[in-house]
Amino acid sequence: MPKLPGFGQNDAIRGLMKLGFVITRQSKHIILEKGDVAISVPRHRSINAYTMGNIAKDAGCTPEEFKKLL
Repeated sequence: MPKLPGFGQNDAIRGLMKLGFVITRQSKHIILEKGDVAISVPRHRSINAYTMGNIAKDAGCTPEEFKKLL
């Protein structure tokens, strides 16, 4: 189980933007890109821990590193 508790969409986006990701599209999900890497963040008030763990992994961070960005 990932060690990230569920955060909101704004927290996830803020953390990804600190890593250099840029918002490219917005619809039911928010797409952030950095070079060849694209990450999809769902628009939910609370994103569960498994999804947050996968977002951190896709961004190239460990859950602990991503948590420090928030």
